[in-house]
Amino acid sequence: MSYFDHNATTPVDDRVLAAMLPFLTSFYGNPSSLYRQGRIVRSAIDTAREHVAALVDAPASQIIFTSGGTESNNLALAALAPQGKLAISAIEHPSITEPALRLKSLGAQLSIIDVDADGLVTPAAIDQLIKAKPDLVSIMLANNETGIIQNLAPVARQLSANGIRVHTDAVQALGKIPVSFKQLGVQLMSLSSHKLYGPKGCGALVFEKGVAITPLLLGGEQEQGLRAGTENVAAIVGFGKAAELAKTELAQRSAQLLALRKLLEEGLSTLPGLSIFAEQANRLPNTIQFGIPNIDGEMLLMKLDQKGVAVSSGSACASGGAAPSPVLTAMGVEAGLAKSAIRISLGLTNTEAEIFEFINLLKVLVCQA
Repeated sequence: MSYFDHNATTPVDDRVLAAMLPFLTSFYGNPSSLYRQGRIVRSAIDTAREHVAALVDAPASQIIFTSGGTESNNLALAALAPQGKLAISAIEHPSITEPALRLKSLGAQLSIIDVDADGLVTPAAIDQLIKAKPDLVSIMLANNETGIIQNLAPVARQLSANGIRVHTDAVQALGKIPVSFKQLGVQLMSLSSHKLYGPKGCGALVFEKGVAITPLLLGGEQEQGLRAGTENVAAIVGFGKAAELAKTELAQRSAQLLALRKLLEEGLSTLPGLSIFAEQANRLPNTIQFGIPNIDGEMLLMKLDQKGVAVSSGSACASGGAAPSPVLTAMGVEAGLAKSAIRISLGLTNTEAEIFEFINLLKVLVCQA
């Protein structure tokens, strides 16, 4: 099988698995226990926290481990006071849009930040935000569908200077491009392990000291009292190892993925009528989303699957619906073209041969459609 859906999830790196295994077998103590077995496990969690912190240029004391990006996003929005004012970009992941709508139903004021044709937040939208003065703004660093990268640092500085807190969903950016919590100037940042060759079931929220966060889970003092429950130790250790490897290998990985993406884009350019969304924008090195007029994207996805090729039609957390992608709709993409969308997200195990085979197969399937 040719697997081209690494933005949905990545395979666990063998080195990550090797780091995790002892904490599934030998070192099974509860990290809250005071005896030696518990102290060993606690030390492993602390080490993993340091590795994750190093990858995002943040103090280890400002990392809260969670069950994944979805929980981290929900926890970040819990920093909003009841009946507070929240603004989110029009291209956010469902794990931001859905809790935002729930907060609205509970009395919060919610506004949507416009984006341009490339999916970038507009200067006019930022000016409107400053006038409206929301309590919390959420703008994702890199979009999971199109791969576009927001120029977030100047936006965050501008908003912060006006007393507006900023959260960013950095789940897709982590491990693909440099991510610095300090340089971005945000107050909250969501991360996930399984997007960078770590295990599922583990993520983190990075927070600036002084930001009041309301815990979603109660019943224990784990994670500074902000996330109750016995820690998923093996997954946390795996996340830490994946973060350590990503930091060491980031430049090499990015160059490898970008070379494959360019090769794929060259091949796609030979298909008549095909459009790569946000083609000229700054995008993740591994991500391409394209549309072909008069083609049903989900039907094409299934035909590719029958040929042993795994791709996506968009967000893995919002697939299966009849409506076009909200991200592409927000970018002004015509509904018919948006419904033809296919996302390719490359990974470290993909090869040039797979790219050539995919292009040839795509040409055949499109001609048959």
